[in-house]
Amino acid sequence: MMQAKGRALLFDIDGTLADTDALHRQAFNEIFGPRGHVFDHARFARELQGFSNASIGERFLPDESEDARAAILGEKEQVFRNLVAGQIRPVPGLMALLDEADQAGIPMAAVTNAPRLNAEMLLSGLGITHRFKAIVIGDELIHGKPHPMPYLEGLRLTGGAAHAAIAFEDSRSGIQSAAAAGIRTIGMRTSLSHDDLVAAGAIASARAFDDPELVTLVAQAMSW
Repeated sequence: MMQAKGRALLFDIDGTLADTDALHRQAFNEIFGPRGHVFDHARFARELQGFSNASIGERFLPDESEDARAAILGEKEQVFRNLVAGQIRPVPGLMALLDEADQAGIPMAAVTNAPRLNAEMLLSGLGITHRFKAIVIGDELIHGKPHPMPYLEGLRLTGGAAHAAIAFEDSRSGIQSAAAAGIRTIGMRTSLSHDDLVAAGAIASARAFDDPELVTLVAQAMSW
């Protein structure tokens, strides 16, 4: 199938492809709770969701060395991986959307602030690793989300053009990243409300990938 010129679909992973945010919150509370930080849904969405581990460590572990921060956050990620194992389910409608993109020859990339081990585990658990031309990891770049660099890298690796691409995100920082890269972004309402997502820069929001408005918008933009 010939690639559709300039078109690309770019996806966040956690909370977008799979609804994993509650398990991340549980893991953060297990590791950060004894250190004086407890997160309810609102605080998690405001202060943790979508941010890189490097920025989280700087904010919440300011007195620890860089190595100690990495070790503590590595422990959190291991707790998360233990919690999520066997519980990885796609957001409804995802597989149909990926099928449509494949049939139309539209390249796709995953763009995330999650550690690579987490990203690869989730994509593998969903059985969709082979669908993506690239996996962009924010912590492996000079800047992670909310900086536009991760999404600009996603465009580069897929051969996409910002004006012809669509991004899917569930966090404020992720939407800000994609929007700053000039990409039309659909906010997924797995954790945040429509108003929160649009305020961050989303052009629309959807409860899942089978939402009729999302299906219509993507089909028109991708010309399938």
